[in-house]
Amino acid sequence: MRRDSRILAFKLIFERLFNSQPFDEELWQEIKDKDKPFAEQIFEQYQLHKTQIQQKLSSLLVGYSLDRVHKVDLALLCEAITEIDYIKTPPAVAINEALEIAKIFSTTESPKFLNGVLSSVIKNNAKEGENV
Repeated sequence: MRRDSRILAFKLIFERLFNSQPFDEELWQEIKDKDKPFAEQIFEQYQLHKTQIQQKLSSLLVGYSLDRVHKVDLALLCEAITEIDYIKTPPAVAINEALEIAKIFSTTESPKFLNGVLSSVIKNNAKEGENV
């Protein structure tokens, strides 16, 4: 199931927010082999584009800075933006998955916050597409 891959990618991104050391192979063993490539793809794209992702988030957060965002929510935002912008997952799918994962790992207020920020990402992407 792709959700398992997304959860693993979220965990990897979350850990990367705190630690820049290589990952223990144990983290990769958490997921079924058939879903592992998708998790790796998400994480690799995040690693390649993390500066752009964080800049995008910084520009869209109203009344917040990145360091004030709950780290679980920040990792979920990064995972969803990676899927939307770099893997081309349909935005509705990426947002829905982020909200469902937030219900497991974050606070009860997180889905509303994530939905608002990710909706801004979609609107911003649409404006950028119009200006190209």
